[in-house]
Amino acid sequence: MPSYDYDLLIIGSGPAGEGAALHAAKLDQRVCMIEEQHFVGGNCTHKGTIPSKALRQAVRRIIQFNTLPMFRDVDAPQIFGYPKVLKQAERVIRKQVKLRTEMLARNGVKVITGVASFVDGNTVDVLGESGIEEKITAKNFLIATGSRPYHPAHMDFNHPRVFCSDSILHLNNTPKTLIVYGAGVIGCEYASIFAGLGVHVDLINTRSSLLEFLDDEISDALGYHLRDMGVNVRHNEEEERLEVTDDGVTLFLASGKRLRGDAILFCNGRTGNTINLNLEAVGLKANHRGQISVDESYCTEVDNIYGAGDVIGWPALASAAYDQGRSAAAAMLGGEQVRFVNDVPTGIYTLPEISSIGKTESELTAARIPYEVGRAFFKNIARAQITGDEVGMLKLLFHVDTLEILGVHSFGPESSEIIHIGQAVMNQPGDNNSIEYFVNSTFNYPTMAEAYRVAALEGLERVGRLND
Repeated sequence: MPSYDYDLLIIGSGPAGEGAALHAAKLDQRVCMIEEQHFVGGNCTHKGTIPSKALRQAVRRIIQFNTLPMFRDVDAPQIFGYPKVLKQAERVIRKQVKLRTEMLARNGVKVITGVASFVDGNTVDVLGESGIEEKITAKNFLIATGSRPYHPAHMDFNHPRVFCSDSILHLNNTPKTLIVYGAGVIGCEYASIFAGLGVHVDLINTRSSLLEFLDDEISDALGYHLRDMGVNVRHNEEEERLEVTDDGVTLFLASGKRLRGDAILFCNGRTGNTINLNLEAVGLKANHRGQISVDESYCTEVDNIYGAGDVIGWPALASAAYDQGRSAAAAMLGGEQVRFVNDVPTGIYTLPEISSIGKTESELTAARIPYEVGRAFFKNIARAQITGDEVGMLKLLFHVDTLEILGVHSFGPESSEIIHIGQAVMNQPGDNNSIEYFVNSTFNYPTMAEAYRVAALEGLERVGRLND
């Protein structure tokens, strides 16, 4: 048998790479991880999930301080600039890097800093920071290089007033006005973050509604509360051209509108990080978005090269990427059940946050499935009244006849946490997936989770099943 330096070589140290590395290492595989950044964690830790969510949490605390009557009685509203809030994110990043570095070292995973490119089906060339090249061989490979913001060729992202979701983390001032082009998840999150800091935000949406994959009622609620924060949401708009000067930016839209801002944040799509991999050397090809194709075992067209995380496309979530990495490692080793991750909760960290799992009302209507709705408004939940976070609701969609839970949608504080209760019940086999679970179970009081009981009671009352 051929001799290789490692059993598994992973390119990228984000959630997918980490999940695969730890799983394989625990099964006594020799694992090496190549990371081009100075520290492990990938873009998730350094440019995406962790910094943006830490920013959001800091802004949420500022809003709470400035709106709770107890604090307003003792002090004037506090104004925090973006650079000061950014320091909170940097603190969390340092903790995450330390944690992940220690986990990898404790499990014997070798980490090499450099840029990896394929030489052949069992060899990569690693270009280190010093310019020295090293060839490393492995039996199996996992491409877990993640993604980066899409940069249109006509936009000068080197200009100090033009940003993407990566470079916005280096903004050293607080703009008075900001144009956010692209109203996807990232655009909506940053629009709410900057609005929470008192920045006037124009959010440009190329579609007819915000986050069209959401339940319509949740999408409408997001639009309403963004506007309530001062965000000017503009639907069905397309960029025509951008003028940038030392004094600001002017965005010309195809509709004839001209928007003026201190800066622009472009958040209209992402691209898989495959450009440096030399995929041609192993007979692979990325699509127009830089993504690679995999099967349900996360294997590419080359039987010893796998892919996981953002680089393979949907769902492009850190939560999914970790499980994809573990499944890819399991598939390489054989003898284990491989789970293809295709049913994950959506977590959107706007202010307020959003989370959902399962079908929307539109999908159920199109499929002609008889369903009913149970709602709990957070303003009626004791825990929300105590914390002052009364905006939002929990919405349960269930089958009229079987009472099976078909979808759970939450808008408001802690939505990304409480969604997992609904997820757990939905995943129960047969009749155990029932909205009656929430009526027949006792919830701690006061909690946000109690909203499930309230929503279930309302839903059952709608279908006349409350006393069954």
